[in-house]
Amino acid sequence: MFRKLALVVLSIFTLAMTEPAMSADLENTLYLQLKDGRVVIEMLPDVAPNHVARIKELARAKFYDGIVFHRVIDGFMAQTGDPTGTGSGGSDKPNLKAEFGSVPHARGTVSMARTSDPNSANSQFFIVFKAARHLDGQYTVWGRVIEGMELVDNIKKGAPGSGLVDRPDKIITMRVAADVK
Repeated sequence: MFRKLALVVLSIFTLAMTEPAMSADLENTLYLQLKDGRVVIEMLPDVAPNHVARIKELARAKFYDGIVFHRVIDGFMAQTGDPTGTGSGGSDKPNLKAEFGSVPHARGTVSMARTSDPNSANSQFFIVFKAARHLDGQYTVWGRVIEGMELVDNIKKGAPGSGLVDRPDKIITMRVAADVK
């Protein structure tokens, strides 16, 4: 009897661990396809509604497909979202006003990149490799990696002009989960 109960509990646990996106809010989940596989990002519309709306708008327009990770600093973060690949570009949409919240920059946090102007976020974003609390309250957090952070860890390190990356890794596709059939 105990053995059957243990098998049932193990089966339920295994199913719960292998289907995280199934129970998620698919309208607020992103699938970021990298060379090594799929990263699942939970978006936080309660924290940064305008930034989440922008990310979904650009993802649905396939804006991010093929864009490189132009700035990847080991132990800090991987930045992408610039169609020019230089770190100085963005979408043709207007910049967004900051939506600073109380969500800390922990490992896997997804946050908007910007210039020195807090209200200059547009399309670029970054994923932190480890806690970066010095960014709290200065950059808009709009999501967090809930699956596949080990794939983010594998993104080639380097930055424009560093000579470290001849052919940087890129986003294969980025989709709102609700749109994936």
